[in-house]
Amino acid sequence: MTVPLDRHYLVELQVSAERVQQLRRIVAAHLRHWSLELHVRPVCRAVEELLTNVHRHVGDDNRCVVELRWSGRHLTVSVADNGSEMPRLLREGGGLSRVMALSDSWGTCRTAEGKVVWFTRYAQEPQHIERVPLPPLPGVREFRRPPVVAAEIPEPVPAAVEETVPGAGPEPALV
Repeated sequence: MTVPLDRHYLVELQVSAERVQQLRRIVAAHLRHWSLELHVRPVCRAVEELLTNVHRHVGDDNRCVVELRWSGRHLTVSVADNGSEMPRLLREGGGLSRVMALSDSWGTCRTAEGKVVWFTRYAQEPQHIERVPLPPLPGVREFRRPPVVAAEIPEPVPAAVEETVPGAGPEPALV
């Protein structure tokens, strides 16, 4: 499957503390452009961890390549550098532990020039739902009561009227 050009981003940079923050903003802008707002925070934190590890373990003058690739279902982020030491997942936590917690999968591989560390996140294309009124559910009409018309409302019985027993005749007058 080929990825459309607007769903792929590649940048080569020299790693420094300032560049890590700058690249974090660039990654966030690309994710927003791709309508992946829900993934901005975790992806940017993971990218920051990977670039900080390159800065810390390989050095300031190292050049690295950051690549974002979104297939419409999965977002893959990779950071390649020319350092020879492979990263390790430490028991006490650290950068790769955070990357692992923020992603669905991750890994490392050696290259001819150094290594690549990558992670993926499930990021399905958002569904745009039209905001139009929906028809009523089946069966709803049977339970609706028709409106009451004024002619059908029974007249209230006055409370002051006494009832008479049929056939008893008029009551005798008291003297």
